[in-house]
Amino acid sequence: MTTLNRPISTEQVPTRRSPILVWSIGFFATLAVLALTACGGGSSNEEPTPSSITMQRIGGFDGAALGAAEITAYDHLSKRLFVVNGANNTVDVLDLSDPTKPTRIDTISGAPFGAGINSVAVHDGLVALAVEASPKTSPGRVAFFRASDLRLLSSVVVGSQPDMVTFTPDGSKLLVANEGEPNSYGLPDSVDPEGSITIITVNGGTNPTPATADFRAYNDRAAELRTRGIRIYGPGATVAQDLEPEYITVSEDSKTAYVTLQENNAVAIVDIDTARVTDIRALGFKDHSGAGMGMDVSDEDGSLNTNSGTPAIKIQNVPVKGLYLPDAIASYRVNGTTYLVTANEGDARADWPGFNEETRVRAHCDKGLDPTVFADAANLILDSNLGRLRITTTPNAGSAGKNAAGQCTELYSFGARSFTIWDTSLKRIYDSGDEFERRTQSITQGAFNASNDNNTLDSRSPSKGPEPEGVVIGQFGKKTIAFIGLERVGGVMAYDITDPAKPVFMTYFNSRNGATGDRGPEGLTLIPAARSPNGKPLLIVGNETSGTTAILQIDLVP
Repeated sequence: MTTLNRPISTEQVPTRRSPILVWSIGFFATLAVLALTACGGGSSNEEPTPSSITMQRIGGFDGAALGAAEITAYDHLSKRLFVVNGANNTVDVLDLSDPTKPTRIDTISGAPFGAGINSVAVHDGLVALAVEASPKTSPGRVAFFRASDLRLLSSVVVGSQPDMVTFTPDGSKLLVANEGEPNSYGLPDSVDPEGSITIITVNGGTNPTPATADFRAYNDRAAELRTRGIRIYGPGATVAQDLEPEYITVSEDSKTAYVTLQENNAVAIVDIDTARVTDIRALGFKDHSGAGMGMDVSDEDGSLNTNSGTPAIKIQNVPVKGLYLPDAIASYRVNGTTYLVTANEGDARADWPGFNEETRVRAHCDKGLDPTVFADAANLILDSNLGRLRITTTPNAGSAGKNAAGQCTELYSFGARSFTIWDTSLKRIYDSGDEFERRTQSITQGAFNASNDNNTLDSRSPSKGPEPEGVVIGQFGKKTIAFIGLERVGGVMAYDITDPAKPVFMTYFNSRNGATGDRGPEGLTLIPAARSPNGKPLLIVGNETSGTTAILQIDLVP
């Protein structure tokens, strides 16, 4: 059977079990799942293709603390769900055999390995945890456990601040995005480690062998990278120090990795076999003045041309460029061609002393906007218009963005408030434009552009809006569907991306309730029906702000 559209999945069934009877069951289960995989990653094209889908929350687990539910991973053999609990530096192990009543059966502590667990991945009954050190600028570790009994198998040193882990589809390797953030810039105690990707040959988890794909070969090419639009701008940083890997997706053949460099507004391409970065590609920017590309940029836009307005919903085109700055990335294939899907969260270097690129338009453009560039410049800079919008002072090193009189000539905001589909050369194929804001403007679960820690109308309009962060992809009959989590207003958007150039909105589900309920979706895990404990496809959402893990059932509409 031929699959036209197939998400690239990292879940597989093990072929080595003990004793012999269990091994045999696992072996024949493997053959069955491999047959399904050949037909679309666990969902055969012979199955009915839904006309649409709906989602419902059928269960959940409350970690009862901010940060108690972040990244999640599922082991279908033991029916266990692994949830990163950032509040306790643990992984909560939940029994998901009844998804309507997930229960915590154990925890894994990160304390023996470091100061904070950042990510978890599961493959072939093997659990991998990414743990950052204290201080975070020191090398971190990856620890391997057996899913069935939580036995520690081994641990291995990786790069600084391992932020995300994922297995290759064939399960032979684990890839680690080592973000390598600095503790500060330009201070006596400043440390800025290099970003890198650790590629671990798993060897069953008992004898892992690491290799490092670093960026040192680009250290003498900083000017070239900036010219290509890659943001290299940390004060005093080399290229290797400045590039900060965030999230990884791997090609179906387990040969190539695509790694978001979030703050740098770029994607690195990595040859896995040789552990080498083969290219770095800039993502460019989104023109918010274009048709369908608008956004709500102010929380004081209820009045006209003022610096003391009230909140209102006003989604419109503005003369601003949006830096994509994606967090999560996923991939899938159409007719043998791989496409990449990014959730364009946006991020600013503003969390440590010595450098802060984040500002607002009116503060940054204290001499005004250049009237030869911006129509009605005198009014446009007011808070009810662009004045409150958060922008970067440093769209790219060497670009002041101001004329000789000190007036702003260009404005770059954080994130694109959208998801984007790219080909593997990082040419943009599709962007969802302003659909996320338009589809959330009338929700009853919370106020428009509310944040995850309040229910205030327009709270996030000046800063990244709904803030899409996570994305996962699944195959449903002949349709490929992308699920995108909105970190601020909450909930999950679903789009039919079968045709990469013409995605179709399917549904939106949000289980927040004003200032309560599930808030701050961080990590998404998709469980295909063939591997689900109740035979239905499930979407697991780790909600960081509320500390809740939500179990969503995906219902197919004929």
